[in-house]
Amino acid sequence: MIIGGGPGGYESALVAAQLGADVVVVDSDGLGGSAVLTDCVPSKTLIATAELMTDFGTAPELGIGLLDPDAEAARVVVDLGRVNARVLRLAAEQSRDIGRRLEREGVTVVVGRGRLDGPERVVVDKADGTSETIEADAVLVATGAAPRTLPTAEPDGERILTWEQVYDLTGTPEKLIVVGSGVTGAEFASAYMALGIDVVLVSSRDRVLPGEDADAAEVLEEVLTRRGMTVMNKSRMASVTRDGDTVTVTLTDGRTVTGSHCLLALGSIPNTAGLGLESAGVVTDDAGFVTVDRVSRTSARGVYAAGDCTGILMLASVAAMQGRIAMWHFLGDAVAPLDLKKVSSNVFTAPEIATVGWSQRAVDVGEIVAEVVRLELSGNPRAKMQGVRDGFVKLFCRPGTGIIVGGVVVGPRASELIHPVSIAVAESLTADQLANAFTVYPSNSGSIAEAARRLHHHTP
Repeated sequence: MIIGGGPGGYESALVAAQLGADVVVVDSDGLGGSAVLTDCVPSKTLIATAELMTDFGTAPELGIGLLDPDAEAARVVVDLGRVNARVLRLAAEQSRDIGRRLEREGVTVVVGRGRLDGPERVVVDKADGTSETIEADAVLVATGAAPRTLPTAEPDGERILTWEQVYDLTGTPEKLIVVGSGVTGAEFASAYMALGIDVVLVSSRDRVLPGEDADAAEVLEEVLTRRGMTVMNKSRMASVTRDGDTVTVTLTDGRTVTGSHCLLALGSIPNTAGLGLESAGVVTDDAGFVTVDRVSRTSARGVYAAGDCTGILMLASVAAMQGRIAMWHFLGDAVAPLDLKKVSSNVFTAPEIATVGWSQRAVDVGEIVAEVVRLELSGNPRAKMQGVRDGFVKLFCRPGTGIIVGGVVVGPRASELIHPVSIAVAESLTADQLANAFTVYPSNSGSIAEAARRLHHHTP
Protein backbone atom coordinates (compact mmCIF):
# COMPACT_ATOMS: atom_id res chain seq x y z
CA MET A 1 0.00 0.00 0.00
CA ILE A 2 1.36 3.37 -1.02
CA ILE A 3 -0.30 6.51 0.34
CA GLY A 4 0.40 9.35 -2.10
CA GLY A 5 0.84 9.41 -5.88
CA GLY A 6 3.79 11.80 -6.20
CA PRO A 7 7.36 10.81 -7.19
CA GLY A 8 7.93 9.06 -3.86
CA GLY A 9 4.74 7.06 -4.43
CA TYR A 10 4.45 6.26 -8.12
CA GLU A 11 8.15 5.54 -8.64
CA SER A 12 8.14 3.12 -5.71
CA ALA A 13 4.96 1.51 -7.07
CA LEU A 14 6.75 0.77 -10.36
CA VAL A 15 9.67 -0.85 -8.52
CA ALA A 16 7.38 -2.95 -6.32
CA ALA A 17 5.38 -4.10 -9.35
CA GLN A 18 8.61 -4.96 -11.18
CA LEU A 19 9.60 -7.16 -8.24
CA GLY A 20 6.29 -9.03 -8.35
CA ALA A 21 4.31 -7.41 -5.52
CA ASP A 22 0.62 -6.58 -5.61
CA VAL A 23 0.60 -2.78 -5.38
CA VAL A 24 -2.16 -0.33 -4.49
CA VAL A 25 -1.60 3.43 -4.68
CA VAL A 26 -4.02 5.67 -2.79
CA ASP A 27 -4.08 9.15 -4.29
CA SER A 28 -6.29 12.13 -3.58
CA ASP A 29 -5.00 15.10 -5.58
CA GLY A 30 -3.85 13.58 -8.88
CA LEU A 31 -1.02 11.25 -9.88
CA GLY A 32 2.32 12.97 -9.98
CA GLY A 33 1.66 14.90 -6.81
CA SER A 34 2.85 18.45 -6.32
CA ALA A 35 5.97 17.74 -8.39
CA VAL A 36 3.86 17.25 -11.52
CA LEU A 37 0.70 19.25 -10.81
CA THR A 38 1.69 22.32 -8.76
CA ASP A 39 5.47 22.51 -8.39
CA CYS A 40 8.30 21.15 -10.55
CA VAL A 41 6.58 20.55 -13.89
CA PRO A 42 4.48 23.74 -13.85
CA SER A 43 7.25 26.00 -12.58
CA LYS A 44 9.84 24.66 -15.01
CA THR A 45 7.36 24.99 -17.88
CA LEU A 46 6.88 28.64 -16.90
CA ILE A 47 10.65 29.01 -16.63
CA ALA A 48 11.06 27.56 -20.15
CA THR A 49 9.20 30.61 -21.47
CA ALA A 50 11.28 32.86 -19.22
CA GLU A 51 14.47 31.28 -20.60
CA LEU A 52 13.39 32.15 -24.13
CA MET A 53 12.88 35.77 -23.07
CA THR A 54 16.29 35.77 -21.37
CA ASP A 55 17.90 34.41 -24.53
CA PHE A 56 16.15 37.09 -26.55
CA GLY A 57 17.79 39.67 -24.32
CA THR A 58 21.19 38.67 -25.70
CA ALA A 59 19.93 38.63 -29.30
CA PRO A 60 21.21 42.11 -30.29
CA GLU A 61 24.75 41.05 -29.33
CA LEU A 62 24.35 37.98 -31.54
CA GLY A 63 23.19 40.12 -34.46
CA ILE A 64 19.45 39.49 -34.14
CA GLY A 65 17.09 42.46 -33.95
CA LEU A 66 13.50 43.44 -34.62
CA LEU A 67 12.72 44.74 -38.09
CA ASP A 68 11.31 47.97 -36.70
CA PRO A 69 12.30 48.18 -33.03
CA ASP A 70 10.54 51.54 -32.60
CA ALA A 71 7.16 50.21 -33.70
CA GLU A 72 4.73 49.31 -30.92
CA ALA A 73 3.83 46.07 -32.72
CA ALA A 74 7.48 45.02 -32.70
CA ARG A 75 7.66 44.70 -28.91
CA VAL A 76 8.18 41.21 -27.58
CA VAL A 77 5.60 40.57 -24.89
CA VAL A 78 4.39 37.56 -22.94
CA ASP A 79 0.74 36.52 -22.71
CA LEU A 80 0.75 35.10 -19.19
CA GLY A 81 -2.74 33.67 -19.61
CA ARG A 82 -1.58 31.55 -22.57
CA VAL A 83 1.61 30.60 -20.76
CA ASN A 84 -0.34 29.42 -17.70
CA ALA A 85 -2.83 27.52 -19.87
CA ARG A 86 0.09 25.64 -21.43
CA VAL A 87 1.58 25.03 -17.97
CA LEU A 88 -1.61 23.43 -16.68
CA ARG A 89 -2.14 21.43 -19.88
CA LEU A 90 1.35 19.93 -19.75
CA ALA A 91 0.99 19.12 -16.06
CA ALA A 92 -2.31 17.32 -16.68
CA GLU A 93 -0.81 15.41 -19.61
CA GLN A 94 2.13 14.30 -17.49
CA SER A 95 -0.24 13.14 -14.75
CA ARG A 96 -2.24 11.10 -17.26
CA ASP A 97 0.99 9.56 -18.61
CA ILE A 98 1.86 8.39 -15.09
CA GLY A 99 -1.60 6.88 -14.68
CA ARG A 100 -1.28 4.96 -17.94
CA ARG A 101 2.17 3.68 -16.95
CA LEU A 102 0.91 2.44 -13.58
CA GLU A 103 -2.03 0.73 -15.28
CA ARG A 104 0.29 -1.02 -17.76
CA GLU A 105 2.39 -2.33 -14.87
CA GLY A 106 -0.64 -3.72 -13.05
CA VAL A 107 -0.72 -1.18 -10.22
CA THR A 108 -4.15 -0.51 -8.72
CA VAL A 109 -4.94 3.17 -8.13
CA VAL A 110 -7.63 4.05 -5.58
CA VAL A 111 -8.86 7.64 -5.48
CA GLY A 112 -9.29 8.87 -1.93
CA ARG A 113 -7.44 9.89 1.22
CA GLY A 114 -5.50 7.12 2.91
CA ARG A 115 -4.75 6.85 6.62
CA LEU A 116 -3.11 4.19 8.74
CA ASP A 117 -5.21 2.01 11.01
CA GLY A 118 -2.31 0.26 12.66
CA PRO A 119 0.94 -0.55 10.86
CA GLU A 120 -0.50 -3.02 8.31
CA ARG A 121 -3.92 -1.60 7.53
CA VAL A 122 -4.94 1.43 5.46
CA VAL A 123 -8.37 3.03 5.49
CA VAL A 124 -9.24 4.94 2.31
CA ASP A 125 -11.84 7.69 2.70
CA LYS A 126 -13.43 8.26 -0.71
CA ALA A 127 -15.05 11.35 -2.17
CA ASP A 128 -18.52 9.78 -2.08
CA GLY A 129 -18.35 9.45 1.69
CA THR A 130 -17.64 5.70 1.74
CA SER A 131 -14.47 4.12 3.05
CA GLU A 132 -12.49 1.00 2.23
CA THR A 133 -10.05 -0.87 4.46
CA ILE A 134 -7.10 -2.59 2.79
CA GLU A 135 -4.64 -4.94 4.50
CA ALA A 136 -1.00 -4.71 3.47
CA ASP A 137 2.32 -6.37 4.23
CA ALA A 138 4.04 -3.00 3.95
CA VAL A 139 2.87 0.61 3.77
CA LEU A 140 4.76 3.51 2.23
CA VAL A 141 3.73 7.00 3.34
CA ALA A 142 4.49 9.52 0.59
CA THR A 143 2.07 12.34 1.23
CA GLY A 144 4.34 15.27 0.43
CA ALA A 145 4.18 18.79 1.80
CA ALA A 146 2.26 22.02 1.25
CA PRO A 147 3.24 25.69 1.06
CA ARG A 148 3.75 27.27 4.47
CA THR A 149 1.62 30.30 5.27
CA LEU A 150 1.36 32.59 8.28
CA PRO A 151 -1.67 34.09 10.07
CA THR A 152 -0.32 37.53 9.13
CA ALA A 153 0.12 36.56 5.48
CA GLU A 154 -2.88 34.51 4.35
CA PRO A 155 -3.13 33.84 0.60
CA ASP A 156 -6.40 34.78 -1.12
CA GLY A 157 -5.65 33.09 -4.46
CA GLU A 158 -6.05 36.36 -6.35
CA ARG A 159 -3.45 38.91 -5.27
CA ILE A 160 -1.70 37.14 -2.39
CA LEU A 161 -0.54 33.80 -3.74
CA THR A 162 1.36 30.65 -2.87
CA TRP A 163 3.47 29.03 -5.58
CA GLU A 164 0.61 26.59 -6.21
CA GLN A 165 -1.81 29.40 -7.05
CA VAL A 166 0.18 31.48 -9.56
CA TYR A 167 -1.00 29.42 -12.53
CA ASP A 168 -4.54 30.73 -12.13
CA LEU A 169 -3.37 34.20 -13.18
CA THR A 170 -4.81 35.25 -16.52
CA GLY A 171 -3.44 38.79 -16.49
CA THR A 172 0.13 39.97 -16.01
CA PRO A 173 0.99 41.50 -12.62
CA GLU A 174 2.18 45.10 -12.77
CA LYS A 175 4.49 44.68 -9.80
CA LEU A 176 5.16 41.39 -8.03
CA ILE A 177 6.59 41.18 -4.52
CA VAL A 178 8.20 37.81 -3.82
CA VAL A 179 8.62 37.08 -0.10
CA GLY A 180 11.33 34.50 0.52
CA SER A 181 14.70 34.16 -1.19
CA GLY A 182 15.19 30.41 -0.99
CA VAL A 183 15.12 28.23 -4.10
CA THR A 184 11.39 28.66 -4.78
CA GLY A 185 11.39 32.42 -4.26
CA ALA A 186 14.53 32.96 -6.34
CA GLU A 187 13.24 30.81 -9.20
CA PHE A 188 9.90 32.60 -9.47
CA ALA A 189 11.46 36.04 -9.02
CA SER A 190 13.95 35.32 -11.80
CA ALA A 191 11.28 33.88 -14.11
CA TYR A 192 8.72 36.64 -13.69
CA MET A 193 11.35 39.33 -14.15
CA ALA A 194 12.39 37.66 -17.43
CA LEU A 195 8.72 37.78 -18.48
CA GLY A 196 8.85 41.57 -18.20
CA ILE A 197 7.29 41.99 -14.75
CA ASP A 198 8.61 44.47 -12.17
CA VAL A 199 9.80 42.24 -9.31
CA VAL A 200 10.81 43.01 -5.71
CA LEU A 201 12.47 40.15 -3.81
CA VAL A 202 12.17 40.37 -0.02
CA SER A 203 14.83 38.32 1.77
CA SER A 204 15.19 37.97 5.51
CA ARG A 205 18.80 36.87 5.09
CA ASP A 206 21.88 38.82 3.99
CA ARG A 207 21.76 37.37 0.47
CA VAL A 208 19.57 35.40 -1.88
CA LEU A 209 19.79 31.60 -1.76
CA PRO A 210 21.30 31.40 1.75
CA GLY A 211 21.46 27.60 1.53
CA GLU A 212 23.40 27.49 -1.75
CA ASP A 213 27.04 28.03 -2.69
CA ALA A 214 27.92 31.61 -1.65
CA ASP A 215 29.90 32.34 -4.84
CA ALA A 216 26.97 31.15 -6.96
CA ALA A 217 24.46 33.19 -4.98
CA GLU A 218 26.64 36.28 -5.36
CA VAL A 219 26.72 35.87 -9.14
CA LEU A 220 22.95 35.39 -9.28
CA GLU A 221 22.17 38.40 -7.10
CA GLU A 222 24.48 40.58 -9.19
CA VAL A 223 22.78 39.43 -12.40
CA LEU A 224 19.26 39.92 -10.99
CA THR A 225 19.97 43.45 -9.80
CA ARG A 226 21.75 44.32 -13.06
CA ARG A 227 18.65 43.26 -14.99
CA GLY A 228 16.42 45.46 -12.87
CA MET A 229 15.19 43.46 -9.90
CA THR A 230 14.95 45.14 -6.50
CA VAL A 231 16.52 42.79 -3.95
CA MET A 232 15.81 43.71 -0.32
CA ASN A 233 18.19 41.77 1.91
CA LYS A 234 17.96 41.61 5.70
CA SER A 235 14.27 42.49 5.36
CA ARG A 236 11.93 40.25 7.34
CA MET A 237 8.25 40.23 6.44
CA ALA A 238 5.81 40.96 9.27
CA SER A 239 2.54 40.92 7.35
CA VAL A 240 0.91 41.00 3.93
CA THR A 241 -2.39 42.82 3.43
CA ARG A 242 -4.57 43.67 0.46
CA ASP A 243 -6.64 46.75 -0.28
CA GLY A 244 -8.41 46.34 -3.60
CA ASP A 245 -5.80 46.01 -6.33
CA THR A 246 -2.90 46.95 -4.02
CA VAL A 247 -0.92 44.53 -1.89
CA THR A 248 1.22 45.85 0.96
CA VAL A 249 4.09 43.92 2.53
CA THR A 250 4.99 45.33 5.93
CA LEU A 251 8.48 44.55 7.26
CA THR A 252 9.41 44.03 10.89
CA ASP A 253 11.30 47.34 10.93
CA GLY A 254 8.18 49.25 9.87
CA ARG A 255 9.02 49.75 6.20
CA THR A 256 6.38 48.87 3.62
CA VAL A 257 6.51 47.66 0.02
CA THR A 258 3.49 47.93 -2.25
CA GLY A 259 2.69 46.05 -5.45
CA SER A 260 -0.14 44.54 -7.44
CA HIS A 261 0.57 40.95 -6.35
CA CYS A 262 2.56 39.06 -3.70
CA LEU A 263 4.00 35.57 -3.98
CA LEU A 264 4.69 33.81 -0.69
CA ALA A 265 7.68 31.46 -0.75
CA LEU A 266 8.00 30.71 2.96
CA GLY A 267 8.92 27.05 2.89
CA SER A 268 6.81 23.91 3.30
CA ILE A 269 4.91 22.02 5.98
CA PRO A 270 4.48 18.22 5.79
CA ASN A 271 1.13 16.65 4.91
CA THR A 272 1.15 14.30 7.89
CA ALA A 273 -1.84 15.41 9.96
CA GLY A 274 -4.76 13.01 10.13
CA LEU A 275 -2.80 10.03 8.77
CA GLY A 276 -3.03 7.92 11.93
CA LEU A 277 0.75 7.95 12.30
CA GLU A 278 0.84 8.16 16.09
CA SER A 279 -1.59 5.26 16.58
CA ALA A 280 0.48 3.17 14.16
CA GLY A 281 3.67 3.91 16.12
CA VAL A 282 5.22 6.18 13.50
CA VAL A 283 7.40 8.87 15.08
CA THR A 284 7.43 12.42 13.69
CA ASP A 285 9.63 15.36 14.67
CA ASP A 286 8.43 18.65 16.19
CA ALA A 287 7.61 20.05 12.74
CA GLY A 288 5.53 17.00 11.79
CA PHE A 289 8.02 15.39 9.40
CA VAL A 290 8.16 11.59 9.49
CA THR A 291 11.42 10.28 10.96
CA VAL A 292 13.12 7.74 8.66
CA ASP A 293 16.46 5.99 8.41
CA ARG A 294 18.60 5.74 5.25
CA VAL A 295 16.53 2.86 3.85
CA SER A 296 13.26 4.81 4.39
CA ARG A 297 12.08 2.83 7.45
CA THR A 298 9.96 4.59 10.04
CA SER A 299 9.81 3.59 13.71
CA ALA A 300 6.89 1.21 12.95
CA ARG A 301 7.73 -2.19 11.52
CA GLY A 302 6.55 -2.51 7.92
CA VAL A 303 5.87 1.22 7.54
CA TYR A 304 8.17 3.23 5.26
CA ALA A 305 8.09 6.90 4.25
CA ALA A 306 9.51 8.84 1.32
CA GLY A 307 9.60 12.35 -0.07
CA ASP A 308 8.79 15.77 1.29
CA CYS A 309 6.81 14.37 4.24
CA THR A 310 10.17 13.15 5.63
CA GLY A 311 11.89 16.54 5.25
CA ILE A 312 15.15 14.83 4.29
CA LEU A 313 15.85 16.85 1.14
CA MET A 314 12.86 18.28 -0.71
CA LEU A 315 13.64 17.19 -4.25
CA ALA A 316 11.53 15.01 -6.55
CA SER A 317 14.62 12.95 -7.35
CA VAL A 318 15.26 12.28 -3.65
CA ALA A 319 11.61 11.38 -3.06
CA ALA A 320 11.73 8.88 -5.92
CA MET A 321 14.99 7.37 -4.67
CA GLN A 322 13.66 7.09 -1.11
CA GLY A 323 10.60 5.28 -2.45
CA ARG A 324 12.63 2.90 -4.61
CA ILE A 325 14.99 2.15 -1.71
CA ALA A 326 11.99 1.35 0.51
CA MET A 327 10.66 -1.19 -1.99
CA TRP A 328 14.06 -2.72 -2.70
CA HIS A 329 14.61 -3.10 1.04
CA PHE A 330 11.22 -4.57 1.89
CA LEU A 331 11.10 -6.94 -1.09
CA GLY A 332 14.66 -8.21 -0.57
CA ASP A 333 16.35 -6.77 -3.64
CA ALA A 334 19.88 -5.34 -3.67
CA VAL A 335 19.81 -1.95 -1.97
CA ALA A 336 22.24 0.78 -0.94
CA PRO A 337 21.29 3.33 1.75
CA LEU A 338 20.46 6.87 0.63
CA ASP A 339 23.63 8.93 0.22
CA LEU A 340 22.86 12.66 0.18
CA LYS A 341 26.44 13.44 -0.83
CA LYS A 342 25.67 12.01 -4.27
CA VAL A 343 22.51 14.04 -4.86
CA SER A 344 22.70 16.63 -7.64
CA SER A 345 20.30 19.55 -7.52
CA ASN A 346 19.58 22.66 -9.53
CA VAL A 347 18.16 26.12 -8.99
CA PHE A 348 16.30 27.07 -12.19
CA THR A 349 17.13 30.77 -12.15
CA ALA A 350 18.88 32.68 -14.94
CA PRO A 351 21.72 31.73 -14.70
CA GLU A 352 21.03 28.26 -13.32
CA ILE A 353 22.94 26.99 -10.28
CA ALA A 354 23.69 23.25 -10.09
CA THR A 355 25.48 21.48 -7.25
CA VAL A 356 26.52 17.99 -6.23
CA GLY A 357 28.49 16.48 -3.37
CA TRP A 358 30.43 18.37 -0.73
CA SER A 359 30.00 22.14 -0.56
CA GLN A 360 32.26 25.17 -0.25
CA ARG A 361 30.79 25.76 3.21
CA ALA A 362 31.85 22.28 4.35
CA VAL A 363 35.37 22.93 3.08
CA ASP A 364 35.51 26.36 4.76
CA VAL A 365 34.48 25.04 8.18
CA GLY A 366 36.79 22.04 7.98
CA GLU A 367 34.22 19.25 7.61
CA ILE A 368 36.28 17.96 4.71
CA VAL A 369 39.74 18.79 3.39
CA ALA A 370 39.57 19.48 -0.32
CA GLU A 371 41.32 21.42 -3.04
CA VAL A 372 39.11 23.88 -4.89
CA VAL A 373 39.38 25.31 -8.36
CA ARG A 374 37.02 27.86 -9.92
CA LEU A 375 36.95 28.57 -13.64
CA GLU A 376 34.90 31.43 -15.11
CA LEU A 377 32.63 30.58 -18.05
CA SER A 378 33.42 33.93 -19.65
CA GLY A 379 36.67 32.42 -20.93
CA ASN A 380 34.92 29.49 -22.61
CA PRO A 381 34.78 29.85 -26.43
CA ARG A 382 31.25 28.43 -26.73
CA ALA A 383 30.03 30.72 -23.97
CA LYS A 384 31.49 33.68 -25.82
CA MET A 385 29.66 32.63 -28.99
CA GLN A 386 26.41 32.44 -27.03
CA GLY A 387 26.93 35.83 -25.38
CA VAL A 388 27.32 34.27 -21.92
CA ARG A 389 29.32 36.39 -19.48
CA ASP A 390 28.10 35.19 -16.10
CA GLY A 391 28.85 31.86 -14.49
CA PHE A 392 31.60 29.49 -13.48
CA VAL A 393 32.59 25.89 -12.87
CA LYS A 394 33.91 24.93 -9.45
CA LEU A 395 35.32 21.51 -8.54
CA PHE A 396 36.36 20.03 -5.18
CA CYS A 397 38.83 17.14 -4.94
CA ARG A 398 40.67 15.32 -2.17
CA PRO A 399 44.31 16.47 -1.96
CA GLY A 400 45.84 13.02 -1.64
CA THR A 401 43.84 10.87 -4.01
CA GLY A 402 42.56 13.55 -6.37
CA ILE A 403 39.04 12.06 -6.11
CA ILE A 404 36.28 14.50 -7.08
CA VAL A 405 33.98 15.01 -4.08
CA GLY A 406 31.81 17.91 -5.23
CA GLY A 407 31.13 20.57 -7.76
CA VAL A 408 29.15 23.68 -8.66
CA VAL A 409 28.13 24.89 -12.12
CA VAL A 410 26.63 28.34 -12.65
CA GLY A 411 25.42 29.21 -16.14
CA PRO A 412 22.88 28.38 -18.84
CA ARG A 413 21.70 24.74 -18.66
CA ALA A 414 23.78 24.10 -15.55
CA SER A 415 21.27 21.34 -14.78
CA GLU A 416 22.68 19.44 -17.78
CA LEU A 417 26.33 20.42 -17.25
CA ILE A 418 26.41 19.08 -13.68
CA HIS A 419 25.88 15.48 -14.84
CA PRO A 420 29.52 14.60 -15.60
CA VAL A 421 30.48 16.00 -12.19
CA SER A 422 27.67 13.99 -10.61
CA ILE A 423 28.98 10.82 -12.26
CA ALA A 424 32.49 11.61 -11.01
CA VAL A 425 31.21 12.06 -7.45
CA ALA A 426 29.03 8.94 -7.56
CA GLU A 427 31.81 6.74 -8.95
CA SER A 428 34.73 8.31 -7.02
CA LEU A 429 36.53 9.35 -10.20
CA THR A 430 39.72 11.36 -9.92
CA ALA A 431 40.26 14.80 -11.41
CA ASP A 432 42.60 13.20 -13.95
CA GLN A 433 39.95 10.69 -15.01
CA LEU A 434 37.40 13.46 -15.44
CA ALA A 435 39.91 15.58 -17.35
CA ASN A 436 40.95 12.81 -19.69
CA ALA A 437 37.45 12.07 -20.96
CA PHE A 438 36.96 13.75 -24.31
CA THR A 439 34.72 16.82 -24.54
CA VAL A 440 33.39 18.43 -27.69
CA TYR A 441 35.13 21.57 -28.89
CA PRO A 442 33.68 24.13 -28.53
CA SER A 443 31.32 23.33 -25.68
CA ASN A 444 30.49 24.67 -22.23
CA SER A 445 31.27 21.22 -20.84
CA GLY A 446 34.86 21.83 -21.91
CA SER A 447 35.15 24.09 -18.86
CA ILE A 448 34.51 21.10 -16.59
CA ALA A 449 37.40 19.18 -18.15
CA GLU A 450 39.59 22.28 -17.98
CA ALA A 451 38.79 22.79 -14.29
CA ALA A 452 39.68 19.12 -13.69
CA ARG A 453 42.99 19.58 -15.53
CA ARG A 454 43.86 22.43 -13.19
CA LEU A 455 43.52 20.01 -10.27
CA HIS A 456 46.20 17.71 -11.73
CA HIS A 457 49.21 16.92 -9.52
CA HIS A 458 52.45 16.17 -11.34
CA THR A 459 54.11 13.03 -10.00
CA PRO A 460 57.68 12.65 -11.39
